[in-house]
Amino acid sequence: MVTLRERSVTTRERRGGRGYAAAMTWLITGGAGYIGAHVVRAMTAAGERVVVLDDLSAGLPARLPAGVPLVRGSVLDRPLLDEVTAAHGVTGVVHLAARKQVAESVADPLGYYRVNVHGLTVLLEAAVAAGVRRLVFSSSAAVYGIPEGPGDGVVTEDTPCRPVSPYGETKLAGEWLVRAAGEAHGIATACLRYFNVAGAAAPELADTGAANVLPLFFERLARGEPPLIFGDDYPTPDGTCVRDYVDVTDLADAHVAAARWLAGPGADAGPLTVNVGTGRGVSVRELAGLVAEVTGIREPAPHIAPRRPGDPPRVVASVDRAREVLGFTARGDVRGMVASAWEGWRRRHPKGVRGERREG
Repeated sequence: MVTLRERSVTTRERRGGRGYAAAMTWLITGGAGYIGAHVVRAMTAAGERVVVLDDLSAGLPARLPAGVPLVRGSVLDRPLLDEVTAAHGVTGVVHLAARKQVAESVADPLGYYRVNVHGLTVLLEAAVAAGVRRLVFSSSAAVYGIPEGPGDGVVTEDTPCRPVSPYGETKLAGEWLVRAAGEAHGIATACLRYFNVAGAAAPELADTGAANVLPLFFERLARGEPPLIFGDDYPTPDGTCVRDYVDVTDLADAHVAAARWLAGPGADAGPLTVNVGTGRGVSVRELAGLVAEVTGIREPAPHIAPRRPGDPPRVVASVDRAREVLGFTARGDVRGMVASAWEGWRRRHPKGVRGERREG
């Protein structure tokens, strides 16, 4: 891990005397996290220069490619942000650092607003002071809440936003703040509304979060417990909720597309808000079936628990804007996401799970 005090950067370097800041440098907050590390790899593979800021509360330094500077710290630390932007000649920001568990946000709304909204405020203040002109903001389909309308559950970027959790509220407030600050201070902005992210580009990059659906399925299987499905009486083909699952590698590519768009003439049209999904729905029961096929563990059958308050029957992304504006189309399929997530889980749990099919 590189700290600012371990690396001396002269004023001449900061001003491009060695070409250090002549090219664009992106600050990626939360870049050692599950999604962040994929974004870092996609950005560097595309030839972009990056520096990562992460408090490592959920991030892992080992996820980062060799040579990528990592500064440990919080977006709430304004002096540190000022140092980072100056020392690395930051000219753009990809902001992913946030708390993101719905249930936790209900129990701790103050903590969520402090990190997700106040932290964003501090980051934007530092960006404005540093003359940053481009910002990509990590938002969420949680801003939509329970969609109203035709009932097909397909949401466009113009679907009314009515979040039903403090987490969703903080993401919507973050979008408002990003757009307002961008328009006031000449920062070109893009807000990416993620749908349900899954999969991994490599086992060491897999999701270690305990609250996401695939890790939850795997953990229960490890204990010999059935996958848990909340509600099977929704107005969907099999009675379970339908969601849009997007491969994390596709999501990372969407960030590259957004960064490139911000650097082009299209950004002059104003702030961009875009869904990042596949446009295809998969039910929770279908997902559990794919987990059984991939892992070879077909028993026990899923356990049906009561519905959770606020769970909409179906939420699927309209992806027209992503395709038309960014030239981005997700390519991953759900089976591939499950398989790559499973390989990552197995790497961390080499003993496997009870009932797993084994070769030989």
